[in-house]
Amino acid sequence: MSQDWLEEFGQYQARINHLLQTQIQGLPDLAPRLKDAMGYALLMGGKRVRPALVYATGSMLKVRQEDLDAAAMALECIHSYSLVHDDLPAMDNDDLRRGKPTCHIAFDEATAILAGDALQTLAFSLLCDYPLSAECQQRRIHLVSAVAKASGYQGMCGGQALDMAATDKPIDIQQLEILHRCKTGALLTASVELACILADVPTEQRLQLQKFAGAIGLAFQVQDDILDVTGDTQTLGKRQGSDQFLNKSTYPALLGLDGAKGLAQQLYQQALQALQPLPYNTDLLRSFAGYIIDRNH
Repeated sequence: MSQDWLEEFGQYQARINHLLQTQIQGLPDLAPRLKDAMGYALLMGGKRVRPALVYATGSMLKVRQEDLDAAAMALECIHSYSLVHDDLPAMDNDDLRRGKPTCHIAFDEATAILAGDALQTLAFSLLCDYPLSAECQQRRIHLVSAVAKASGYQGMCGGQALDMAATDKPIDIQQLEILHRCKTGALLTASVELACILADVPTEQRLQLQKFAGAIGLAFQVQDDILDVTGDTQTLGKRQGSDQFLNKSTYPALLGLDGAKGLAQQLYQQALQALQPLPYNTDLLRSFAGYIIDRNH
């Protein structure tokens, strides 16, 4: 992982954190406890991988950062809402997220549900209303459509339903891949897709970038599964071994730890191969792919 990428990633994280904080602070004090819970869930930390991928792809495609901000914020709002709901007693019943008590523990279950709902709708408000240049303004509806598909039945929510249905049941490797391409991969693929929409990228190049995003989206989940086995609670910011405790099918469980590591490397190479035909400087995306499989949390 290059030092240039780490510096760039840090700049993306600082930018999105400032923007998200400004959005929460700008909300009126209509329901202060709900506003506090939204801020808690959205601003309590996190790697900001999805916004970073929006910015990295957009940078490669020469899109102004100001035109990428709405997409980056929207995806982080969707991701944060999904974590709040995933942690609820009716779902994974977790008590630790990003090294802190989960939202329903810090507040209460009803407030956590509403905080997730409000973060989801904030995402679409940003896509609809946040300022865009005149050139990108005409593409706004396509951004909304892409995020709706990636976060809904055909994407993240559908993947979570598959995950719940597979708990305490054996599933094969093909079923596990479908599950995670929806639950985890869909928002990561959308991160690339939104930048492509804003840049009005030709279809052939967009398809190559979708292949890249599909590979790293699945690699991200494989690495998550590996870290659930090899990591520790303090570094992960969530309970180590939680997948095994919940009796979920994982890549290490189905392939063994070495097999899962081999799959992560295979997906990494697929991602790099997808970038080769592109007529752009792909260094940032290559470094991003390396980060995905080298990270420790």
